[in-house]
Amino acid sequence: MRITDLLRPQSIRLQAAEAHRDAVLEALIGLQAAGGHLADEGAYRAAILAREAQGTTAIEAGIAVPHAKTDAVESPGLAAMTLARGVDWGALDGAPSDLFFMIASPPQGNVHLEILSRLMVLLMDRSFADRLRAARTPEEFLEAIDRAEAEKYGAPAGEAAPRAAAGPRVLAVTACPTGIAHTYMAAEALEKAGRQLGIPVKVETNGSGGVKNALTAAEIAAADGIIVAADKKVDTDRFDAKPVLFVPVADGIHKAAALVQRAAAGDAPIHRSAGGAPQDAPAGEGLARRTYKDLMNGVSHMLPFVIGGGILIALAFLLDTFDPSDPANFGMGTPVAAFFKTVGNAAFRFMLPVLAGYIAMSIADRPGLVAGFVGGSLAASGISFATVTGGADPVASGFLGALLAGFAGGYFMLAVKKLCERLPRSLEGIKPILLYPVTGVLFMGLFVCAVGPFVGALNHGLINFLESLGGASKILLGAVLGGMMSIDMGGPFNKAAYVTGTGAIATALEAGLGQGAIEYRMMASVMVGGMVAPIAIALCTTFFKSKFTPEERKSGPVNYIMGLCFITEGAIPFAAADPLRVIPSCVAGSAVAGALSMAFGCGLMAPHGGVFVFPVVTHVAGYAASLAAGSAVGMALLAALKKDRAA
Repeated sequence: MRITDLLRPQSIRLQAAEAHRDAVLEALIGLQAAGGHLADEGAYRAAILAREAQGTTAIEAGIAVPHAKTDAVESPGLAAMTLARGVDWGALDGAPSDLFFMIASPPQGNVHLEILSRLMVLLMDRSFADRLRAARTPEEFLEAIDRAEAEKYGAPAGEAAPRAAAGPRVLAVTACPTGIAHTYMAAEALEKAGRQLGIPVKVETNGSGGVKNALTAAEIAAADGIIVAADKKVDTDRFDAKPVLFVPVADGIHKAAALVQRAAAGDAPIHRSAGGAPQDAPAGEGLARRTYKDLMNGVSHMLPFVIGGGILIALAFLLDTFDPSDPANFGMGTPVAAFFKTVGNAAFRFMLPVLAGYIAMSIADRPGLVAGFVGGSLAASGISFATVTGGADPVASGFLGALLAGFAGGYFMLAVKKLCERLPRSLEGIKPILLYPVTGVLFMGLFVCAVGPFVGALNHGLINFLESLGGASKILLGAVLGGMMSIDMGGPFNKAAYVTGTGAIATALEAGLGQGAIEYRMMASVMVGGMVAPIAIALCTTFFKSKFTPEERKSGPVNYIMGLCFITEGAIPFAAADPLRVIPSCVAGSAVAGALSMAFGCGLMAPHGGVFVFPVVTHVAGYAASLAAGSAVGMALLAALKKDRAA
């Protein structure tokens, strides 16, 4: 949408004489009404004043852009005004404001963000702003905007848009569920591809430490195309009406050059953020892919609670003395241990609500959050219709129940949102504060009460089955979990094993199982399997240098650090260069490590951390031996399979 599509001559006033801020606002509101954009002028005035109360809308260089997004707006619109003498608007540079654009936006969509970003890009050109100030008629004012907009974004027919060479032509967002390795590897690959192709690229990373290198509204407005390489939900509402490529984060690593070329050419579907569909799910994205992203969104938000709580609980066991006469009190026998255990348990109690809440939010956006949180909490409590009436004891449905509640709550709220689109516009304001939360909470109560007992029975059946496994079966389970971690090194197989391990921890803690439970052993097999691949490659580059190129020899030792930190993705560049030899070697080594860990009875309550959590591993000597043996096997196989390379 172009600026001149929203700005009419009757909504422009030039060289006005208003002497203070309130008078300017009142005049601009009148211009909006004159343009026919408002359904309720009084309500729009209240929305504008509320926005101004939050902080100044002034920009440097004498420009201010008051705006409001409200159901008092009939249709998106602009009003513009220049002053003969500027007024104080609280700008950071202290300069008085004399050039104003007021934006009116309805609640649906984000027209105000699109127009605001376009205005900011154009107004960065001081000569353009000066032409607007010098305009003597609305037609001259509109003609200046139209000419500048055509030069920057192309003619309405869709000609290529000229831009400043220094600005990024391609933008990207990268994100993976854990936010540790894939996120930054994809960012580096995309930036490197841009440099090689001579295409300026800027990448925003959504990592475990938060958003870094955030994209600005001006950059988004000026970009040729955008790449979203993510395996979890990211904010894509801001990309409305831009060409956007949605791909797995692994494609950002392996197909970076092709993605940058497509984005620079604008070869991508136009993204539309409005509507009921998940906002980062492009049309045509498969159900399996959407489900995976929704699940990973929940897991990525759950992990900090599991890691923090798990390590503190493990420390409590480490600092306590086991009393065979009172095994239930283990971890609470001393004041220090009791402190760690109490705090760790508090963190763990958030785990299932957070998992379900963010799965539901990934599906239905904010309306899904409350439904998911309540569903996860009810799943953890073991509520049912029988327990409510006092006819039965609670049976927690645990991790499986929270997963089911997250997806059920998300899709239910998505359906509610679609139904509410048919309600009158006057009820728009009560949907997020009344209709969505009440219907969501009520549905989750009914759903979990009805389904919870069956999932709880399944949950306990799985626990009993795992605990009944014999020695050989446990070792085989450890080998499978460990080996899966190296099949795709951060892809779906790797994440399936990892989620199985974290789910096992959650199940064991919910059931109050002791340190020797097989669920903790499963997580130990998963982590040691994930550490083997990069360490095996690092060992091979150290002791069998002739098997690698000079560049690989230089980068190989970095994998010691990545492997010891449980970052399997360090092995990806080597696997991509020689998959038929590297992947089988790493899978075999990881399977050996996982099997030995299970055989030694090693247990782990923390789902991440690598060597940094070894102090809280049960049978840590056996765990270190498992890691060493698996890494040695992987190294030996890799050395045997790879051919010598030229020096």
